[in-house]
Amino acid sequence: MDLLPAESSEIKKKLGFRSKKLGFRSLKLVNVNLDDKLAERPFGVEYGRLGNGLCYYVRSNSKPKMRAALALAVKAGSVLEEEHERGVAHIVEHLAFSATKKYTNHDIVRFLESIGAEFGACQNAVTSADETVYELFVPVDKPDLLSQAISVLAEFSSEVRVSADDLSIERGAVMEEYRASRNANGRMQDAHWVLMMEGSKYAERLPIGLEKIIRTVPANIVKQFYRKWYHLHNMAVIAVGDFSDTQQSVVELIRTHFGDKNSASDPPVIPRFPVPPHEEPRFSCLVESEAAGSAVMISCKMPVDEVKTVRDYRNLLAETMFFYAVNQRFFKISRKKDPPYFSCSAAADVLVLPMKAYVMTASCKERGTIKALESILTEIARVRLYEFSEREISIVRALLMSEIESAYLERDRMQSTSLRDEYTQHFLRNELVVGVEYEARLQKTLLPYITASEVSKYAENFRTSCSCVIKTIEPWATATVDDLRSAVLKINSLEEEGRIDRWDDEHIPEEIVRVKPTPGHIVQEVEYANIGATELIMSNGMRVCYKCTDFFNDQVLFTGFSYGGLSELPESEYFSCSMGSTIAGEIGVFGYRPSILMDMLAGKRAEVGTKLGAYIRTFSGDCSPSDLETALQLVYQLFTTKVEPGKEDVKIVMQMAEEAVRAQERDPYTAFANRVRELNYGNSYFFRPIRIKDLRKVDPFKACEYFDNCFKDPSTFTVVIVGNLDPSVACPLILQYLGGIPKPQKPVFQFNRDDLKGLPFTFPTTTSREIVRSPMVEAQCSVQLCFPVELKNENMMDDIHFVGSLSKLLETKILQVLRFKHGQIYSVGVSVFLGGNKPSRTDNVRGDISVIFSCDPDISMTLVDLALDEILRLQNEGPADEDVSTMLEIEQRAHENGLQENYYWLDRILRSYQSRIYSGDLGTSFKVQDKGRSKVRNSLTPTTAQLALQRVLPFPCKDQYTVVILMPQEASRFKFLRSLIQSVPNHYGRDAKMLAGIAALSVLVFALWRHSRSAQKT
Repeated sequence: MDLLPAESSEIKKKLGFRSKKLGFRSLKLVNVNLDDKLAERPFGVEYGRLGNGLCYYVRSNSKPKMRAALALAVKAGSVLEEEHERGVAHIVEHLAFSATKKYTNHDIVRFLESIGAEFGACQNAVTSADETVYELFVPVDKPDLLSQAISVLAEFSSEVRVSADDLSIERGAVMEEYRASRNANGRMQDAHWVLMMEGSKYAERLPIGLEKIIRTVPANIVKQFYRKWYHLHNMAVIAVGDFSDTQQSVVELIRTHFGDKNSASDPPVIPRFPVPPHEEPRFSCLVESEAAGSAVMISCKMPVDEVKTVRDYRNLLAETMFFYAVNQRFFKISRKKDPPYFSCSAAADVLVLPMKAYVMTASCKERGTIKALESILTEIARVRLYEFSEREISIVRALLMSEIESAYLERDRMQSTSLRDEYTQHFLRNELVVGVEYEARLQKTLLPYITASEVSKYAENFRTSCSCVIKTIEPWATATVDDLRSAVLKINSLEEEGRIDRWDDEHIPEEIVRVKPTPGHIVQEVEYANIGATELIMSNGMRVCYKCTDFFNDQVLFTGFSYGGLSELPESEYFSCSMGSTIAGEIGVFGYRPSILMDMLAGKRAEVGTKLGAYIRTFSGDCSPSDLETALQLVYQLFTTKVEPGKEDVKIVMQMAEEAVRAQERDPYTAFANRVRELNYGNSYFFRPIRIKDLRKVDPFKACEYFDNCFKDPSTFTVVIVGNLDPSVACPLILQYLGGIPKPQKPVFQFNRDDLKGLPFTFPTTTSREIVRSPMVEAQCSVQLCFPVELKNENMMDDIHFVGSLSKLLETKILQVLRFKHGQIYSVGVSVFLGGNKPSRTDNVRGDISVIFSCDPDISMTLVDLALDEILRLQNEGPADEDVSTMLEIEQRAHENGLQENYYWLDRILRSYQSRIYSGDLGTSFKVQDKGRSKVRNSLTPTTAQLALQRVLPFPCKDQYTVVILMPQEASRFKFLRSLIQSVPNHYGRDAKMLAGIAALSVLVFALWRHSRSAQKT
């Protein structure tokens, strides 16, 4: 089936971004009253209930083509568990994929993979405190596939088999998931959850459950929970996809598979569990010896606001504007002289059905938590005293308008998974779905009239009397509860006395490029019909290839690369130059400080980033078609700006770097990862971990000089641009801002790919098994089994494709043995590294294939042997026919999905340029790679897969490999570390593990909360 987009010029004209942009600008406003009710019925979907109570949502959507996103949502989560059931809701989720009335021994997983729905990526489930959701993403281009997938959801709804044998096999996987959650992040997340929910049942109902119950709960208890709470009246089936028939026909499919199913006559009442408020703030200090750094977290809880009227929606917009505005201030403070924190952010989220929270989180230097806390509280007090300025609000308004404009332009290109998730939340949380077009009109109507005063009032929700919890996290104790209380009293006093200064806005330049460059001209132009791309060579030597697509209306992606990177540096310069991107990025690589540039780009969707690799330097961008000029201006500035480090800039960067290095040294996994690199790649300075002493030798001027030279000579760069481009608009911009980059008089960093200095990559010639023991608060065990790979030049194009298929085969077969058969792991990953030597056109490609999993420390060596046995069996006997069929199906489905994505085409064109067969003709290189893929697919049989495993891996595999296993240190040290966690006193006399926040160097607090609330298959 041809999934390639039409490329005719007529279509390009019709789909040109300018007309779409005008479509949004001319979008009519809504004539509404603030008390008008918003539509409760979800937009654009066939919606209703079957006679047995099951709710359904069905919507046709063609993005991506020939795929459907399905879900079974169940209003049953861990909060419904009794004390003797803690963890049972999550166990039921696991058992659903293990055995049902129709399927046994994980046959559901095998069936779904056989049709191209990869385990983890396309078949998944999540259990949270309030609900359980099963998700499938399946092909629907063959008869009966949709029907079969819906039948799987029907099995989940009422036919999960809960036998003692099924439970015995799955316990190990659940137990390993539990063990993995007990690292530093997991402990802090869980403890934070307990503290926030104190006084409610939620506090004691984390989805992962209790170890004792996971190990011992009998099958009848699990079955009892399943039968009681999995009632059809409390379930919904959601189906969104590129259906070949009508929406009503899909409803009939749901009726066919679910209609004859019946639950108990009366659905159970789903109880509500309130989270009690508290006027007095709670303070806590956590000492977590494995924490990634020091952090401060302020949380204020409040009831969830329902959005039912236009007024409610307007309030939601004002609340969103508040968080945008305060986060911009936090970012600017973090970039000032001697900043109180490295990063800080604020957001709001619904934690459980009755409650949401406003949260501010900051990561800071050691012994800096009190200073960070005072700064955060001061800023919120400043907003309460003086409000945001009109200029700040206008910037935020532009940002929100840009976001809804982008959503409106992509309204016909929304992913089916996104729509599925919207309808899932409508069922579970009563979140309204009014449609993107109406929402865009509503925002255009409301945003201009939301004032700074209205936005600023949301700072009131951060008062310490609003069920406030204030926490610090530190690797060792420096702050006390009394310190936190004193900081709050101090800032409250300053606010009451009006002794806080007004916010001082920075001057923001109007133009990114002050003097427009003289455009370059085209020296050579080539059309590649087999790719649908055009290549330009410009007068400054830069090569640009662009491909026009209609996958997304509001997306343009680009990447530029040049050969020559960090491998060319001597050891004396390596550490300084490797810091070039970091130091230069903090100063500003586009001619302006990051805090200034942030305001200059308000209302525009354009971003550009850089990367310095071992062999290649790259810049990459993502923008709206209407902001292509801005994005290309940033690239022009990148090449023409000289980055000059200031003393304060360097000080901030190096402080952050030192904190990161110290955090790595506290992490038990660091010693493990370091030993893996050292054993497999040798002790070269390229692979050695950076130490504090290395950082103190960094020369910031050398780092910035190196960075400047990396992006100075346009003649060495090839740029690929993919997206919704109108060539008549894009080409003049390309010529002006890329073609206008001045070429230096002498070549700068001009390297031949065949002459690059290769990394000193070595792999042991025999077998090696090592145990790395590391101090841990709670026992963790990780295993990395590694094999050397060397792809011969003569078979290169075939073997590159074979490696991808074989890695998936190994992952699938090892998972089947270690999880589905023995029940001892949660997940396994197989990764391929082929960067062991320079990107030469003639040398062999060297690298490795690694098998990675975590497990019970006591059986780690046994599981290594089982994995080796399975790999050797595949080398000796080959895979089964169904294994090969599944590999081909998964690869084909991924390929089909990719053909509809700009990222995929960008990557394929870049790989064609970087291919060893490229010699100036992009079309030929692209064609050869396509032929290589087709050749491997057509020739892949159990025999050819077996031979490839013998050729790519050492044969027999037991003759050459390395195994590194992370183990906890001896028991006495282990107990001592546990005592560190448990010995910190706090205001409420609780176990200190209840007083955590989040990982210190992360401000993505809601991701952590969601992870804490859910136990997700991978």
